[in-house]
This record gives sequence, C-alpha cells and structure tokens, in this order.
Amino acid sequence: MKRLLSRLRGMRSPMRMLFDEARLAQDIRRSLYFILMGNICGNFFGIICGTGTTAMIGLANDLGAGDLTFGILNGLGSGLALMQIPFAALVSRTQKRKKYMLTYGLFSRALWLLFGLIPFLVPGDPDWLQITTLLFLVGISGVAGASINVCWMPWLADLAPIRIRGRWLSIRDAFNSVGGVIFGLLVAYMLDHIASPLRYLVIFLIGGTFGVLDMCCFAFAKEVYSAPPAARRKKEGVLRQILGDAPFLRFLIFWTAWCFTSNLSGAYLTRYAMNEMGLTNFQVTLFGTIAASLVTVLVVSRWGRLLDRFGCKPVMMVAGLAAALTPGFFLLSTPGSILPMLLHNVLGAFFWSATNLAATNMQFTYSPDAQRASYIAYFSCITSLVGSALGMVSGGALLEWFAAWGNFDRYKALILLSVILRFAVVWILVPGMQNDREGSVRGMFRFIFRHKPMDGPL
Repeated sequence: MKRLLSRLRGMRSPMRMLFDEARLAQDIRRSLYFILMGNICGNFFGIICGTGTTAMIGLANDLGAGDLTFGILNGLGSGLALMQIPFAALVSRTQKRKKYMLTYGLFSRALWLLFGLIPFLVPGDPDWLQITTLLFLVGISGVAGASINVCWMPWLADLAPIRIRGRWLSIRDAFNSVGGVIFGLLVAYMLDHIASPLRYLVIFLIGGTFGVLDMCCFAFAKEVYSAPPAARRKKEGVLRQILGDAPFLRFLIFWTAWCFTSNLSGAYLTRYAMNEMGLTNFQVTLFGTIAASLVTVLVVSRWGRLLDRFGCKPVMMVAGLAAALTPGFFLLSTPGSILPMLLHNVLGAFFWSATNLAATNMQFTYSPDAQRASYIAYFSCITSLVGSALGMVSGGALLEWFAAWGNFDRYKALILLSVILRFAVVWILVPGMQNDREGSVRGMFRFIFRHKPMDGPL
C-alpha cells in the first residue's frame, strides 16, 4: 500500500508534463491552471446559458417564441460580437485585460442571474413583453460580454507556447467534457422534475453563478503581454493589415462560411428533438450533450497531438468533411426515436472536437503577437455576425417560409440544405489555406494507421 501511494505521489499529471516540457516558470504555470479553472466554470455556464441549450429553449418556448423569434434570440448574442472591435482597440491600447474581464465581463455574466426572474417579475400581458425582456437582457449581456473573447484568448496565447498549445487545449476540452457529463445530467434532471417557471429561476441562478466564477478565476492569473501596446502601430490600420494577410483572410472566409452553414440548421436541432420528436430534457441531454462529452474525452487528446505534429490544415480537412455529414442522421428521425440524435452527437463529437481545436489554434497561429487582440476581435465579429447570427436568423426565416409551402417536414429540408452547403465549404475552401506545420492529410493517415513509421511519440 505504501509503495502504491508513493508511486501515485510520483506520477505527473498531463498538464504538469506539458509545463515541464516547455520549462514554464511557476507563476506562468499557476496562471494557466487558473485559466483552466475559469474555462471549466465557463463551460458549466454555457451548458445552461449558451445558445440552443435545453434551458434556453424551454424558457423561450414558455415565453411564446416562434421559429424566427428563436433565431433572432440565438443570433443576437453572436451579432453583438461587433462590439469586440472597439474593445480590442481599448485592450491593445491600455493593456488591461484583467481589469476588463473583472468589470465588463463580470457584469455580462452576472446578468444571467436575472433570466429566471422574467416569468415572476415581468407581466405576461401583453404577450410580447416577456420575450422582449429576454431579448433585451441577452443584448445587454452580449454588449458587455464582447470584452471577454478579446481579453482571454490573447492572454492564453501569451502564456502558453505554441509548441504545447494544441495539447493544452485538448486537455482543457477533456476536463470540460468530463465535467459536462455530470453537470449536464444534473441540469436535465432539474429541468424535468422542477415545475415551471420555478425551474428556470433555479437553473439560471446556477448558470449565472458559474459565469461569475469564470471571470473571477482570471483575477489570479498573471497578466502577460508578448508585444508592446498596439497604439504604436495604429497608423498601419488593422483592417487593412488583415485584408492584406492572405493566410488569416482565407481562414476567416472559411470559418465564416462554416459557421453560417452550421448554424443554419444546428441552432434548431435540439428544438426539433424536443418539440417535433418529443424527447425529454433528460433524453436530449443524455443522448446529446453527455454522449458528445464522453466521446470528446476519449479522442480530444489524440487530436491535440496530431494538431501539434501535423498542423491545423490536415486535421481541419479530414474532421471538417466528416463533421459536415453528421446532422444528416436527423433525416432518419421519427417521433420518439433517439438513435438519430445519438449517432449525430457520438460521431459528430468525434470530429467536432478536432475542428474546434484546429480553429482555436488557427486564430493564435495566423494572428501576429502585436495585433492579436484586434485580429481576434475582427475574426470573432465577422464570424459571429455574418456566420453565426445570420445563419441562425436565416434558418428561422427559412423554417417559416417552408411552413407556407405545404405539409412536409420543414426541419428535415433545412437540415439537408445545411449538410450539402457545409460539406461544400470544407471541400472548396480548406485546400487553399496555409498549414502551420509540414504535415499533410496523407502523412497524417499514414501515421495514424502506422503504414509509415515516424520518429517521436504521438
């Protein structure tokens, strides 16, 4: 027993092994641990308060939101990413990421504590008042929350060296997936067993609390900048610099198109499962979020190692083509069936985990140190506004347009259109992007299947 305990004490965690490999100072290690804790709390926040969650769908349904209104509700937060541009300029000029995270970011997350109070404090007559209040709160939170992305992502890039960043992100995603399994089941149980509208009061109090904790974790992280203030380079013009940066621009165009085609139907899949297929909150969570989380835990570290070895482009090409097809399982759905949702989330998560890792790493790789906050702000603004927000609203408009055509499953028509467009986006746009390593799709497959031995560990 003593020998076993001694061995356990001598074991190094995957995160510590990464830090040892990069020879990081103790204060940098501690900062990355706190950012990891913040990201985990942020993941719990997103399970409740994110776009298209069962809690948000249930609240919107109870407040009388139609398809188009639901699309606007989901797209509003993404559309307000436009505010990231002035925030990025402010952050680059003042270099006060921590200050803005603990003021604007904290305020944005704290607002979600109020969402569950809408059915209790806002009159239901006239019938538009409650849903308008919900839209207003989402809008105010989105404006203040625009500061978060342009602060934490460049902050992480300055703390985590590029040679370990892919693996750090994969370990983070694994932690989020494990935590998401337990927390997601708890949230689903409460949504199914607490009477409405009390359940929304409880759920959003929990979600808002984790959002606040997310921001508070950054108070203990060291504020590090790898470049001097961007104000010294103001004359160059960030937008002009981006338009002349071919690798970044190609990635921006691709990810904008990817977000649009994904959100065209993706924002409505859970709503479809709950309303048309008749699945409960627990079923949607178990065969959706939980199934996807378990698969992510199993595969994300392998994708992270492939990313660090072969680069983003081959990973995005392979995973993107496969991920584009997975919503097609919903074309086989019938009322009460759970298999389409399970297959979509299990096979989808296998490849989504890779596309998300690659996209996050590409933002770091293609943006220069001196202008990273501004690059990420423009990237998030365009992909969120043109990609996510416009995609969600377009999906809602198409659903209402299809409703006037006749008696057919309009959701399946939208899903089929989305699958075709997303596959085409990957097939056409990814080959033209620049890779950050010397790897290729062929080399990656050879390595995976061990047809060609390569030196070094995976």
